[in-house]
Amino acid sequence: MRRIFPAFTYGPGPRNGCWWDETIAAPDWPVLEQDGRVDVAIVGGGFTGMSAAYHLAQAGTAVAVLEAEAPGWGASGRNGGFCCLGGAKTSDAALTQQFGEHGARSYRDAEYAAVRLVDQLIETLGIDVDRHSQGETLLAHRPRDMERMKREAEDMTRDGDPEPILIEAADLAEHGMNGPFHGALTTPVGFALNPRKYLFGLAGAARRQGAVLYQKSPVTDLRREGSAWQVKTPRGILAADTVIVATNGYSSEDIPHWMTGRYLPSQSNVIVTRPLTDAELSAQGWHSDQMAYDTRNLLHYFRLMPDRRFLFGLRGGLRSSPSAEAQARRRNRRDFERMFPAWKDVPSAHQWSGLVCLSRRRVPFVGAIPELTGLLAGFAYHGNGVAMGSYVGRLLADLALSRRSGLPYSAAMSALPPRFPLGGLRRLLMPAAYLYYGIRDL
Repeated sequence: MRRIFPAFTYGPGPRNGCWWDETIAAPDWPVLEQDGRVDVAIVGGGFTGMSAAYHLAQAGTAVAVLEAEAPGWGASGRNGGFCCLGGAKTSDAALTQQFGEHGARSYRDAEYAAVRLVDQLIETLGIDVDRHSQGETLLAHRPRDMERMKREAEDMTRDGDPEPILIEAADLAEHGMNGPFHGALTTPVGFALNPRKYLFGLAGAARRQGAVLYQKSPVTDLRREGSAWQVKTPRGILAADTVIVATNGYSSEDIPHWMTGRYLPSQSNVIVTRPLTDAELSAQGWHSDQMAYDTRNLLHYFRLMPDRRFLFGLRGGLRSSPSAEAQARRRNRRDFERMFPAWKDVPSAHQWSGLVCLSRRRVPFVGAIPELTGLLAGFAYHGNGVAMGSYVGRLLADLALSRRSGLPYSAAMSALPPRFPLGGLRRLLMPAAYLYYGIRDL
């Protein structure tokens, strides 16, 4: 594998302290230790890969998933658990300019369909995911952000989307969202969940349908030989008619080489407190079950979970090393105490980080890799992989089966993602971008 972050990033260091590991044990998948043959091989056992595996196996396809680490090791097992609208980090105007009104609308329809898909999977498969929150709430960190949100709410209503709920600053405490905010906008679409429970529930369903799931089986080489792909791991090779690459922020530059420069991993940090007492919740004035985030470009995201633990995360972290990880965790804790000062003495023993994935066009990609017959990929959810990753997995299954999907599949998602400048050094773009967005957040 050829990756663009240091080896520390892909080791146990950033993941140590992940709260979700305490909530459900990992399933025991075998290691691929012999050669085999399947219809479809999937590289990556996260939301995308597992959704694709489930839907393919449900259709009677012989499918195998190759996970490089233990089940739930990557971003799908360590994220904030926000199943909500998102996946792109670009405006409707930009989407319309590039892909026309139909392409833009189709993409937004896909975001709604992605949330519905996860909802349906949880309901149909009977997965207990500690679900809560009636949609998501955006909190204004500046007065002018609230004015912008009011205009957005009017546009949402005119477009026929679910009617949003505006909360003025003076009413936030009444809604249990007291803090340094200037108002809020709730979009009644989406919910919060335990991502590890969801992932393992989906994996169990895929196995029951006949999918074979392998752990500790990193793909070290991927090449076409004759009519089949040869997917090589340290202890065995899978031959497959079709291969789906579903590695997102943990992708490699050379699996396949087409991936080089087309994705940009970015770090995200999370802390989880011990359960808060009623007195502590009252002291801060936060008792809402809503998943929430603020209007910063370098945003904070947070939620009070059903067991009364508080999850708080932020985008950030430009370097990756033991010292940089410790610094990022201190920064996250500092921002937590600044936004929720009544909890400054509440410990947060669980702290960790992981990688989200960006594309240069700032929209997800799902589709066939050109000039490489039978090779598909899906990635770049911009920190919204619970819903969009699951959705892309379903679309990839449809593409692998050459069947027409009944789901929105926008030209914005099928357009080939251009490469970032600087190739393997593209991480050098991040400091300037963070400085720019940091200034805009003032």
